[in-house]
Amino acid sequence: MTAEIMKGSPVSKRIRAQIRERIESLHGKYGQVPGLAIVRAGEDPASVWYANSLKKAATKVGMHAEILALPASVSQAEFEVTLQRLNNDRTVHGIILQEPYPDHIDAERIVGLLAPEKDVDGVHPLNAGYHFLGSPRFVPATPLGGLLLLDEYGVTLKGAEAVVVGRSNIVGKPMALLLLSRHATVTICHSRTRDLGAVTRRADVLCVAVGKAGLITGDMIKPGAVVIDFGTNPVGDELKGDVDFESAVHVAGKITPVPGGTGPVTTAVLLRNVLNAFEQSLGESLTQ
Repeated sequence: MTAEIMKGSPVSKRIRAQIRERIESLHGKYGQVPGLAIVRAGEDPASVWYANSLKKAATKVGMHAEILALPASVSQAEFEVTLQRLNNDRTVHGIILQEPYPDHIDAERIVGLLAPEKDVDGVHPLNAGYHFLGSPRFVPATPLGGLLLLDEYGVTLKGAEAVVVGRSNIVGKPMALLLLSRHATVTICHSRTRDLGAVTRRADVLCVAVGKAGLITGDMIKPGAVVIDFGTNPVGDELKGDVDFESAVHVAGKITPVPGGTGPVTTAVLLRNVLNAFEQSLGESLTQ
């Protein structure tokens, strides 16, 4: 048996085409386009690559995008001044705060200062709270992209047993909430879970986001299960997932590849969140 490969490109292309068309329509009506600011500090290679890639993707759909590359030595005060300027800039509708932060930066304070209406990746405590209560405004793009892939490939979540490996605030926890909202029965695993394989083998739907290449092997997967791999781990010149694809593909019923699975959809969903923020700003301005 070989699993069906859940490729993200078809979903991503469809979403981006819809975004591009909508932006053209809004620009014709209001003479404005969405603005995205990507803030990073230091020269972490993965952060630099992602910021450049996101800017390119945003430009292709008709958005204005800028990267604010702060030095690794940036002070807390300077970082906060930059963020407040973006919060107050009416041409900026979405702000992305790139990790990692320099060690001396208080990341929790920075995230808390981000304007919730521009928090297009759903990291602000207010947006996280709305998601927890079942009334999301901005959902983190990575888990939402995973949910769209499950929908695209016809995966039934109602009544399914889902296991999420990873409990981060940007992937694991929000993914668990999304699955709960679709009436799945959800278990969250983490580094202190006893006998991880025994838990993951129960899953009809297995979502993995831990940042450890090849952590989940084929013998830890229920035959026929759907596997969503959020991992992006550089291994030599290759990018590897958290799931050992070579062994898992012969056990799972459906599986996302790395690269080419959740990644393209994540970017498309993030751009759609920026568009949503732009539309909300137009609505507020029209009612004032």
